[in-house]
Amino acid sequence: MKISHRIFFISLLALLISAPSAHAATSSSFEVSGWLPYWRAATSTLDVTPHLNKLTEINPFGFTVKTDGTLFDAAHLLAYPIVPSVASVIPADSGLATSSPWYPLIAAAKAQKVRVIPTVMWSNTQAIHTMLSTKASRAAHVDAIVAMVKQGGFDGVDIDYEGKLASDKDNFSAFLKQLYTAMGNKWVMCTIEARTPPQDLNTNAPLSEIQYSNDFKAINKYCDRVRFMTYDQESADKTLNNAAGPNIYTPVADPIWVKKAILLAEKDISPKKIEMGVATYGYEYDVTPYANGSGYMYDLLWSFNPGYATQIENLFHVTPTRNAAGELAFTYMPTSTPATLPANTAPASPTDPNQTASVMGASVAQAATTNYALPGTQRYMTWSDSVAIAQKIALAKQLGIRGIAIFKLDGGEDQNLWNVLPTLR
Repeated sequence: MKISHRIFFISLLALLISAPSAHAATSSSFEVSGWLPYWRAATSTLDVTPHLNKLTEINPFGFTVKTDGTLFDAAHLLAYPIVPSVASVIPADSGLATSSPWYPLIAAAKAQKVRVIPTVMWSNTQAIHTMLSTKASRAAHVDAIVAMVKQGGFDGVDIDYEGKLASDKDNFSAFLKQLYTAMGNKWVMCTIEARTPPQDLNTNAPLSEIQYSNDFKAINKYCDRVRFMTYDQESADKTLNNAAGPNIYTPVADPIWVKKAILLAEKDISPKKIEMGVATYGYEYDVTPYANGSGYMYDLLWSFNPGYATQIENLFHVTPTRNAAGELAFTYMPTSTPATLPANTAPASPTDPNQTASVMGASVAQAATTNYALPGTQRYMTWSDSVAIAQKIALAKQLGIRGIAIFKLDGGEDQNLWNVLPTLR
């Protein structure tokens, strides 16, 4: 880049950084934010750019944290100064418009007054504990985040720290307080795990022993928006599991469960700060029925975008239907399913809850009154399409919360999503 262009961008960066926008800013309108994963940067940016009028905020899912608490720019968001507010002012020979897949999107977002707030994600339990343990290490991490936001000319930061120890709850709150203060007029967004009401939680632990790593009251105080990851429900809610009876039930997110989680959060967090997490993907399982008809054993295989489901539909000539959670789903028998095991082979351990179909050879007669899983595993696929997402949007409005946060926008979602999202501008 020529020296004159460097001066131009540095000056513009200073103007953008000094522009007031965050903690004091309020809005009474419904908001829609979306995460764009760094591992699909090219398709994510192409997917979102034509639909910025449907979004309040974009969250490049782009920064991770090293074990020493410093940031790693996995998305290469800081490789170039992404600060111009209008794309047309970019010097033609700067190379910026073609050097980074993020550049055209972020320039267009700024032109349309869409917030650009990258996510910092971290799931290393021990490293998080080390950072949170002292005021000095928390302060150093806060400094790294503030410097990143300043360097990139971003509107704030989205903190997504998962797998924290319950014993770190107070220190995490202290970290958020330090960050909130240091960020000044920039936004602080917090992405946290959804919490199933204790009476519904699928656990054998006494309710009195359940502990949490997030202090909702502190999060309400030090986060401008709180994005709940109201997806990946699977078997989390024992009440809904039991209500499913003999039917397969392992949803990405049942609206009934989502509503429970949001209402629980509202006891400590302002509804005007809460955003409901909405998935655009699905999961595939190996599903094996228990011989006594009491349910199924689920073996999660992988997540997928809806296009994969279409391929399986065509390959196995199956038709998806809407399941109890409002998602599209179907079952099929994979060609790789192993043959039935010998009828007189004894199971490895009748009392082992982790035994799988591959070691359960009890005959039907032998297992008829037990919880043994029988051979004959089938595949089950369930995913969040635009209809399921529209249900979540309606629920968010019904609950009177701030809006929704979509994970993820990468070009692989049901493209009818863009037709069910409200037009915001």
